[in-house]
Amino acid sequence: MEYRIESDSIGEKQVPIDAYYGVQSMRAQENFRISGTKVHPEFIKAIIEIKKAAAITNRDCGVIEPRIANAMVEACDDILAGKLLDSFIVDAIQGGAGTSLNMNANEVVSNRAIEILGGKKGDYSIVHPNDHANCAQSTNDVFPSAGKIATIRLLSKTISQLEVLYKTLIDKAEEFSSIIKMGRTEMQDAVPISFGQSFSAYAEAFKRDIKRFSSAIEELSVLNMGGTAIGTGINAEDEYIDNIVPTLSKVTGLSLTQAHDLVDATQNLDCFVYVSGIVKSCAASLSKMANDLRLMSSGPRTGFNEINLPAKQNGSSIMPGKINPVIPEVMNQIAFNVIGNDTTITMAVEAGQLELNAFEPIIFYCLFESLETLANGIRVFTEDCIEGITVNVDNCEDEVERSIGIVTALCPYIGYTKASKIAKKALGEKKNIRAVLIEENIICENELDKILDPQKMI
Repeated sequence: MEYRIESDSIGEKQVPIDAYYGVQSMRAQENFRISGTKVHPEFIKAIIEIKKAAAITNRDCGVIEPRIANAMVEACDDILAGKLLDSFIVDAIQGGAGTSLNMNANEVVSNRAIEILGGKKGDYSIVHPNDHANCAQSTNDVFPSAGKIATIRLLSKTISQLEVLYKTLIDKAEEFSSIIKMGRTEMQDAVPISFGQSFSAYAEAFKRDIKRFSSAIEELSVLNMGGTAIGTGINAEDEYIDNIVPTLSKVTGLSLTQAHDLVDATQNLDCFVYVSGIVKSCAASLSKMANDLRLMSSGPRTGFNEINLPAKQNGSSIMPGKINPVIPEVMNQIAFNVIGNDTTITMAVEAGQLELNAFEPIIFYCLFESLETLANGIRVFTEDCIEGITVNVDNCEDEVERSIGIVTALCPYIGYTKASKIAKKALGEKKNIRAVLIEENIICENELDKILDPQKMI
């Protein structure tokens, strides 16, 4: 392999002669062999959009000559079209508050621009990673702003999946509206409820999540671009500071605004705790529903056996014919991971010191993982589980009839104390409530039919 020699403040280093990345990217690759995971594609897209917007703004401000700025814009467009993505070589988890990724982007943009202008990669006298690609910027405004843009897009994808899930649950609520089952509280028989009511309740929880995610997008749309190193805007022209975010809005197609206090927006990352908390809340609701489905489908002979989940694969390597609820189980595991990621994000946000939080890489690593797995999990949960659920109607009707819990409906007629005695006798003698009431001649059969009508009880 042929090499070119590049140097930085550490010293000289050999870089593959055809590489679009440079010396600082290579040092980061060597230093941070951590997760084995490259930076999320949405993050790369967002940071390149920032580089494009900065080149346009600096050109229009007269800070960078049009020939160089236009070459950088063309380089950015190449990357946004899916080219050169293998040139982003740094690990997703890195020290330095994200400087490694920022410089990786600066080097790739610069070397592609150099190539466009007819030069050889590494000839930074033509286009310089710091002086041109990073002009009027700092990692400290580029990195969090790119993280916010990427999070907005991942939230939008998750909202789309939640909307499909919501509609599917509403459809199931309508399909099952007339089917009654026993409700349970603290895993004990309670009072009847329809499957329609149960599935409608699930849907309402995710309707709230959709609303929360949409609010989070508004929160994340406020950027600290123009603040440069610590929010004071050092090394950036006033005209650049005023125009970078509007230009970035045009480049991204997102409705973005600049923080009114750039110092605050640079050092305080509480918005990511807020967003992570919302994601965690959604994951908890999904996991709770998954728990319910596993319980209601348990059996088929010795469990609840109220519903059937779609059979997706063999459930055991030793027990023939066993089918496990694998889709709800994977949803549970995604939720556990999201909850753990939320703890990491909270600790990382809290650990910021003075004018900068150095732990943004782990915040975005965890947040992107949570959103990516959650969106994929919701899609699988909806398509491979919720859509195919059926109800064992006869079994559910028998459970309601045999339940002790329906005695609750008698309280307004015979009082709580008498109803308790009826329940105790029915349980002890292994009879249903109706039989004991008729036997005791407490309420006539016609009146009993009206009181214990399941449809009336729900």
